[in-house]
Amino acid sequence: MLIREATDEDWPAIWPFFHDIVAAGETFTYPTDLGEDLARGWWILSEPDRTVVAVDDAGTVLGTAKMNSNHMGNGSHIASASYMVDPERSGRGVGRALCEYTVDWARTAGYRAMQFNAVVETNTNAVRLYRSLGFEVIGTLPEGFNHPEQGYVGLHIMHKPL
Repeated sequence: MLIREATDEDWPAIWPFFHDIVAAGETFTYPTDLGEDLARGWWILSEPDRTVVAVDDAGTVLGTAKMNSNHMGNGSHIASASYMVDPERSGRGVGRALCEYTVDWARTAGYRAMQFNAVVETNTNAVRLYRSLGFEVIGTLPEGFNHPEQGYVGLHIMHKPL
């Protein structure tokens, strides 16, 4: 698996699984009816932020990550990232590789920590992965997310010093 900078040519491969994940409404706080143009603008970031894709040997996009400062100004020393793995490619270490990549990016870029602002507590695979990589839940917003099947559930704030 190779992780590389996302290009305009990658978006047609990202959009189908991006759309399905967002439309399911189980893991992201994006509107479930998010249109493609707006989605692209929210996901494909320009420098100094970054968007990458994980691809297999054939060049097939397996997943994607975007990384950026969590806040501006005096809070800009904390990084954040978001991840989407094509559900057809899950369970192959793509999410772990993308997360490790973003942590390395943040450390190399001089950030002091990484923070995820809104990890849905029922997204247990993501919570388990982030914990295994040294992130801790530092707080939970009770009923901060309206899950389509489980109703109101918490949103974790997760943090990792770099």
